[in-house]
Amino acid sequence: MLFTLDAMGGDKAPAAPCGGAVLACREDPELSVALVGRKEAIAPYLENVERDVMSRINIVEADEVIGMGDTPSTSIRSKKNSSLRIALEMVRAAEAVGCISAGNTGAIVAGGVLVVGRIKGIDRPGLAVPIASLKKTTLLLDVGATVRCKAVNLYQFAHMGAIYMRSLAGIENPSVGLFSNGEEDIKGDDAISEAREMLGGAKLAFGGFVEGKDVAIGRTDVVVCDGFTGNALIKFGEGIGEMVKVVVAEEIKSGFLPKIGALLMKPALKKMAARFEYEKNGGSPLLGVNGIVIKAHGNSRDRAIAGALHVASGFARLKGTDLIKESFEA
Repeated sequence: MLFTLDAMGGDKAPAAPCGGAVLACREDPELSVALVGRKEAIAPYLENVERDVMSRINIVEADEVIGMGDTPSTSIRSKKNSSLRIALEMVRAAEAVGCISAGNTGAIVAGGVLVVGRIKGIDRPGLAVPIASLKKTTLLLDVGATVRCKAVNLYQFAHMGAIYMRSLAGIENPSVGLFSNGEEDIKGDDAISEAREMLGGAKLAFGGFVEGKDVAIGRTDVVVCDGFTGNALIKFGEGIGEMVKVVVAEEIKSGFLPKIGALLMKPALKKMAARFEYEKNGGSPLLGVNGIVIKAHGNSRDRAIAGALHVASGFARLKGTDLIKESFEA
């Protein structure tokens, strides 16, 4: 399976995309990657790669770059020779199974809609993020693709999220919750209230409203919200994680006994950190577009990019996009 990788997208490009492509191809002998970007910038990172891995990596020239500060829809339309645009066009032309980028989120979403195209019946796409909770891995969507949602958008996100968790996580009947400011029926604005009524009559394991604490606990397999709320929620969680790391490090340095305690707890702390390591999952699928499009974290390193490629290949093997198409056609 061939996937395109935006080699110029992300804070650590092109080093991280190149390193991630090499790592992923080493781990998966069936994977092939087209690194899209400026050849002179990419080539040095591939000089010492073993021959069998390099046989599955090629460079596709693209002389323009969409920066993090570029206007999404304008840049995806005007920069036709950009690494992201060409990577997405290869998916549209069926030259590649999917596209991965750690670049400008808005441009990735705009490109997914304008270049790859929406699945028939899907009104708006949704970015989905698997997050570690107390009980399980929960899929949160949307986290930024559709900032303000109608009820029908939330309804469609719920169906796509359930399909994703059923196909990729192997959960037979994923539970779905609608994010609101309380569990009572009277909570939420008009769009959320209407979506609740729609989901109540759907063939889903819908559990009603969930609150912020329910996301952390892992009350449901899928949590649905608008892109503004989801993005704020995920960024708040990242901030809490960073704060905890700093506070723990400061307390350990504060005296001899905390250092001894930390040494004894080191195995447990490593296991705990591994549960919340985003690099294993690597990327967020843009659900609702007519192909596989994965948004990797802007600060992704090699391992996270490789993780995003593995997520993409796993979804492709399980024909996730086709499952969503069939569901909405029915």
